[in-house]
Amino acid sequence: MSAFFRKRNLRYPLLALLALGMAAVILISLWSEWGAGIFALLYGAAITSAWVLEKRNYEETEKHIETLSYRMKKVGEEALLEMPIGILLVNENQQIEWANPYITSALDYETLIGESVYSLTEEFNQLVKSPESNEMVMSLGGRKYRVYYRADDRLYYLFDITEQVEIESLYHADRTVIGILFIDNYDELSQGMDDQVRSNLNSLVTSLINRWGTDNGIFVKRISSDRFMAVFNESILQKLEETKFTVLDDIREVTAKDNMALTLSIGVGAGSASLIELGAMAQSGLDLVLGRGGDQVAIKHPSGKVKFYGGKTNPVEKRTRVRARVISHALRDLIQESDQVFVMGHKMPDMDSIGAAVGVAKMAEMNRVKGRIVIDFDEYDRSVMRLMEEIESDPDLFERFITPEEALSEMTEHSLLVVVDTHKPSMVIDERLLQRMERVVLIDHHRRGEEFITNTMLVYMEPYASSTAELVTELIEYQPKHEKLTMLEATAMLAGIIVDTKSFTLRTGARTFEAASYLRSNGADTVLVQRLLKEDLDTYIERAKIVQSVEFVGDGIAIAKGEEGRIYSPVLIAQTADILLTMKDVNASFVIAERTEGGVGISARSLGEVNVQVIMENLGGGGHLTNAATQMPDASIEEAVGQLKAVLTENDGGGSEE
Repeated sequence: MSAFFRKRNLRYPLLALLALGMAAVILISLWSEWGAGIFALLYGAAITSAWVLEKRNYEETEKHIETLSYRMKKVGEEALLEMPIGILLVNENQQIEWANPYITSALDYETLIGESVYSLTEEFNQLVKSPESNEMVMSLGGRKYRVYYRADDRLYYLFDITEQVEIESLYHADRTVIGILFIDNYDELSQGMDDQVRSNLNSLVTSLINRWGTDNGIFVKRISSDRFMAVFNESILQKLEETKFTVLDDIREVTAKDNMALTLSIGVGAGSASLIELGAMAQSGLDLVLGRGGDQVAIKHPSGKVKFYGGKTNPVEKRTRVRARVISHALRDLIQESDQVFVMGHKMPDMDSIGAAVGVAKMAEMNRVKGRIVIDFDEYDRSVMRLMEEIESDPDLFERFITPEEALSEMTEHSLLVVVDTHKPSMVIDERLLQRMERVVLIDHHRRGEEFITNTMLVYMEPYASSTAELVTELIEYQPKHEKLTMLEATAMLAGIIVDTKSFTLRTGARTFEAASYLRSNGADTVLVQRLLKEDLDTYIERAKIVQSVEFVGDGIAIAKGEEGRIYSPVLIAQTADILLTMKDVNASFVIAERTEGGVGISARSLGEVNVQVIMENLGGGGHLTNAATQMPDASIEEAVGQLKAVLTENDGGGSEE
C-alpha cells in the first residue's frame, strides 16, 4: 500500500477539532459548570464516533486495496498468458527468451525459446532495421499479424488481423470498375461498306465483345456505333490483367481474317468509390490510349498511376488528310493572332526535332509573323552538328535560332509557343518557357505517356506518323504561300524524316512518301542529306566495339553494353541498336551505355514482335512499339542490365506502369 495512504491525514483535522472542543468546554465552564459538562460529554461522544468510523473505514479500504491489487496482478498474469495477443521477449541477438502460450500455439511450435525471430520470417529484419516505424504487417503461420516492436524493452506484440485483412480484401475486390471500349478506325472502315457488310461487321464485333463480357461476368452495353460501356468489379479486373486482356487479340485476329483489321482501345477507371470519378478516369484512360495509337488498355487509379496492356500493333495510318487540314487552319489562325512564334523541341535535339522546328518557324514566316527557334547551342548531338554548320552558312535562317534566355526576354503575352517532337514537360529544352507562356501548341508523333504538357491551345499528336517533320510538312501544305520553302529548310525537314524512318525502312506509310515528295519538289537536296548523315571512322569503330559485347536473352532478344566509365552519345547508342536489329535472328535489341549527364541510357529497337515501348516504360522511359528508350540516372551499367533482364523476364507484352 502507498505511503501516502498510510499517513491517514484525516486524523489531523479530528485532533484539531478535539483541541477546539476542549477550549470551548473551558470557556463554557466560566459561565456554567453543568453546561460545560454536558457539552464535554456530547462533544467527546461525537469525536470518538468519528475517530472509530475513520479507523474502520481505513481498515476496510486497506483490505479492499490489497484484494484489488492481488486480483489485478492475477488478471495481468492471466492476460499475459491467455489473451489472444502474441508476445515475444528477445535478447540483443533477436533470439526469443520468452513467448506467451498464445503465439507459441498459433505458430504450431512446442516452444519458441531459443529460436531467432528471423527464422519465423525475414520481415522481422526489416522491422528491426526500420528506425522510422515500429510496426509492420507480417505473414506468420498462414495468418496475418500486425507486429509492434518496443526496441527499448526488446519486446514484440503480435495482433492477429487475418479477418480484418480478409474483409478489406473482399471490400476491394467488390469495388466497382468502369470501362469504356472504343473500336479503332470503325468510321473509316465502315464508310465504304454497303449496309449488309456494315451490319455483319456490327454483329461480329458486338458478339465478340458480349461473349467476352459474359465469359468474365462483365455487364457490357453498346452506347454508340463504335463505343461500349463495361461495368465490373476489381476482382474481375485482376483476372483480366492476369490474362493481359485477350479481347484485344481476339478482336484483332478475327476481324483480320475478313480483311477489316479492327482493333479495340479500352480506358478503365478503378480504385475509387465515386462513380463520377470512375467514369472520368475511364474516359481519361481512353484518351491516353488513343493518343498512344490505340489497340491498348489503360487502367487509371486516383493516385495517378496508370497501367498499360496491349499495344502489339503499329498505329494505323489515317486514310484522309482532313485532320491535317483542320489543324493547319487552326494553327494558321493562332499564328496570325500572335506577335511572335517561338518553337522549342526536346533536350539534345535530333534531326527530326530541328527539322520540325525549322518547318514551324517557316509557317510563321508564311503568315508574315516572326518565327524564332529556341535551342541550347551547348547541347545538341554530334549528328546535328553538320546540319547546324549548314544553317550557320545561311544568315537568314540562322538568325531565327535563339537561346532560352533570349526567348524569355522577348516573349510577350501575345506570343505563341510551339513544342515539337515531345509532349513531356521534363523533356523540353527549357521548362521556364512553358511556365511563362499561356498560348502553347503541341505537335508530336510519339505515343502519349502519362506525363503531358497541359493547358495547350492546340494538340496535334499522330502516333501513326513516321516523324514530327512529316506532320509539319503536311501542315505547311495548307498554309498561305507568301513564302516558299528554301532548299536548306526543305533539306532539314527531309533529313528529320529520313533519320526517324531509317531511310524509309521503319514506320513508313504512304503519307511519309507524300511528305518526302513535297519536300523534294520544294528543293530538298538528297545528296546534302547523305552528307549530313555521314559518320566518321571513329564512330563506326566505337559502335562495332559495343556490338562485340552482345549477349542473347530469351528468343531473339539481344543486349549490348558500352564500356564502364566511358561516355557515349545517345545517337551512337541508338545507331548501335539499329545495327543489331539488322542481324540474323534478332527480333529486339537493347543497347546500354553511360551518358554525359550521368547514369546510363538504354536504347531499344524491335521489328514489332516485342513491344519495346512497354518495356522501356517499366524502366521509366517510353517511345514507340518498335523504337523506345529510357534514362536511368542513378544506375550503373550492370545494374541497368539486371533491371532490364528482370523486366524482360516478367513482361511478355503485358502491362506497364507509370
